[in-house]
Amino acid sequence: MPHLQHLHLPGLTPYPTAQALQSHLVRHFLTHKATPSTPLPPPTLLPFPPPPIYTTGRRELPSAYPSTLISTLRAPLDPGSPGADFTPASRGGLITFHGPGQLVIYPTISLNHPPSFDKPISPRCYVSLLESATITTLTHYGLEGFRTKDPGVWVNPRHTRGLEGEKKIAALGVHLRRNVTSYGVGLNVSTDLRWFDRIVACGIEGKGVTSLAAEGVEGRMLGEVAGVWVGAFAGEVGVEVRAVEEGEVLEQLGVGSLERLVEAVGGNGDAI
Repeated sequence: MPHLQHLHLPGLTPYPTAQALQSHLVRHFLTHKATPSTPLPPPTLLPFPPPPIYTTGRRELPSAYPSTLISTLRAPLDPGSPGADFTPASRGGLITFHGPGQLVIYPTISLNHPPSFDKPISPRCYVSLLESATITTLTHYGLEGFRTKDPGVWVNPRHTRGLEGEKKIAALGVHLRRNVTSYGVGLNVSTDLRWFDRIVACGIEGKGVTSLAAEGVEGRMLGEVAGVWVGAFAGEVGVEVRAVEEGEVLEQLGVGSLERLVEAVGGNGDAI
């Protein structure tokens, strides 16, 4: 029976650490593609909450972010609180924010060998799967999520904050290398939405952002929401979920620790 591995990283996981882990998961698939006699790696879902960080997409030029602007983005929201990091990423889309209270979910799947499908699925279909799993998760918590012409998943807010009208509750940004997926979804659960006031999130003018907490769904633990999302995604593709521990995944990758993973890719971990 095909299955999805679910490795949830509890606590704040530094962006370079999550990136390094997914980078190695991607390489595991690429090794199989280069040497088909090796076992096909299991598809893996990696949910985690990161410390505050702004990331830019591959469509953006470094010149769009002079040092003065980056300094503004890095500044703490409140005196004495942590500031934010800033780094480019190879995903699609434009600048966005990730941070505490946000559930970031990184699926690593070969679209040529998707779980439970007897033929490859297209990138467009894959993005639709991510959206559907997110919408199902919102439904579980009594919220009606929907798609628009703009990327991401949206809701009509119950409690107005700033701009009127539909607001984005989840951002999507993916990257494909030989049809192996990386990056994924950022779902605002209890995120401090003031971080988004500094940017035009995902380059979409005139639209606001929201979270489960801002829409009245309060007190939810990220691990709980991760379990709901993973179950929804598994339901979309018709497979079972198997929770795995960090050590088991590291053993699959042939690496002794997360620290070694980060050292292996170097830099900010974005070596996908």
